[in-house]
Amino acid sequence: MSSVRRALHTLTVAAALVGAACGDPPDKEIQQAQTAIDVARASGADVYAKDEFDAALQALTRASDAVTGRDYRLALNHALDARERAQAAAKEAVDRKVTAKADADRTIADATTALNEARAKLHVAGNGRARPQTIAPARRSVADGETAVQEARTAFDRGDYAAAMTLATEAAGRLRAAALDLDAAVPPPGRRRR
Repeated sequence: MSSVRRALHTLTVAAALVGAACGDPPDKEIQQAQTAIDVARASGADVYAKDEFDAALQALTRASDAVTGRDYRLALNHALDARERAQAAAKEAVDRKVTAKADADRTIADATTALNEARAKLHVAGNGRARPQTIAPARRSVADGETAVQEARTAFDRGDYAAAMTLATEAAGRLRAAALDLDAAVPPPGRRRR
């Protein structure tokens, strides 16, 4: 066989192998992408790395659409992209979840401090130095604040750091407002009420 024929034969065999490799749907790669997406979802990527996670889902959908259209090479590219994006989303979610946990912990501690301060001011106001009708709304705010702080702790314990932060932040704001109202309701020492 001449060298030209040998080269043509080699190219023909190589083309046949490439054609055979691209002739089947990339089921294994699509399954790997789906597994990576499942792992990312379990790590909280759908919450803490939403953009990258959504991109992985879209790439997997494009891979399935390409299989339906029998464009297996394109399907392979999308499946590999989906897997990479899902893995990146899982890593990003882990990092962001650690940060969210620390932020939620600080926010709950802040709300607890505001609750304790409001309780103390309510105690002072309740010792006869303020009118009962003036402290009644503050009493309700403190009771609501206690409930909200407890709900924030429960959300924190189940790993829902976003909800924990929201509940604690809102509670701290209401408790601080109640504390300010109590400060205004209690006359300074040495002054008598009329």
